[in-house]
Amino acid sequence: MQKIDLKDGIFKGLPIYICALILLSIGLILSILYAVTVGSADLSVEEVYRVILYEIFHIGNPEKWGSGATHDIVWLIRLPRIILAVGVGAGLSVVGVVMQAIVQNPLADPYILGISSGASLGATLTILLGASLFGAAQVGLGAFIGAMTVAFLVILISNFGGRTTSVKLVLSGVALSSLCSAFSNFIVYMADDPDRFRTVSFWLMGSLAGAEWISNAWILSIVLISVVFFITQSRILNLMLLGDDTAVTLGTNLQRYRRVYLIAASLMVGFIVYASGVIGFVGLIIPHFVRGLFGVDHKKLLPLSVLVGSVFLIWADVVARTILPNTELPIGILISVVGAPIFILLLFKKTYSFGGKS
Repeated sequence: MQKIDLKDGIFKGLPIYICALILLSIGLILSILYAVTVGSADLSVEEVYRVILYEIFHIGNPEKWGSGATHDIVWLIRLPRIILAVGVGAGLSVVGVVMQAIVQNPLADPYILGISSGASLGATLTILLGASLFGAAQVGLGAFIGAMTVAFLVILISNFGGRTTSVKLVLSGVALSSLCSAFSNFIVYMADDPDRFRTVSFWLMGSLAGAEWISNAWILSIVLISVVFFITQSRILNLMLLGDDTAVTLGTNLQRYRRVYLIAASLMVGFIVYASGVIGFVGLIIPHFVRGLFGVDHKKLLPLSVLVGSVFLIWADVVARTILPNTELPIGILISVVGAPIFILLLFKKTYSFGGKS
């Protein structure tokens, strides 16, 4: 059995942890304030902040700052997508932390385990069928069902032929991810409606361009509740790193917790994919980075991952909006270009594993 040192990491101690939380919180606020000033439209910093001040505090001329093109660009386009970036970055990072604990492998994330692809397939099928029973929430519900279905299929398949191992979980996830992607691509290929084709393509490439205040409220609420829930489960998540045998000797059966965590994680991923499409590797990169600096204790790892993930996705969105002139690069493509080499690097590192024997 591999011993887990919860204090392992470059930075140790409560004071450093608190300082990191404060600095990252300040960095998040500054990132939001800067990102909202960046865009293809030529707006001054004063114009941007005057619109925000009017909307929040009703300071200024309502005819000038409460309506018009400048108002719509800042308040209805730029700021909603930045807030969505905060929710998506935080949510995917937390799901990555939880998935890595569940399978005892830091190479796991919602994208690699197929959960994001399952959510995308669910959303794609909902768009194709045009179901209207649940109104505007139908695509989010379809994404959630797809994510949860794939999550449990990964566990089911990994149980075939003997006891579940982290390697079997990852390989099952990769296989199901490929299958879901194939079905999604088939749907795109068969689509005869240009509007639906563009909508489905949005899910497959990943983008924050469709951000709206109403959907942001749902995403942030779900992410916040899930983050608080998982922080309260930090002891169980730490125990998962030690393996099932050690947990049983301590009087804890981890299988029930895994199912509950998968449902909660699938809910987050489903609604994140509903709002932003498939954005891979965030759940892999961020937890691995934070774990290397501050150790594997989930009581610290989860809050730090929330902040780092939020800042990371804000800046990734800034790059996606500005790297190409007069156009926007889908953020899912940009992060995959960065994340895939990091994944390959982790595969070749001898120290990529953690946890007990599986």
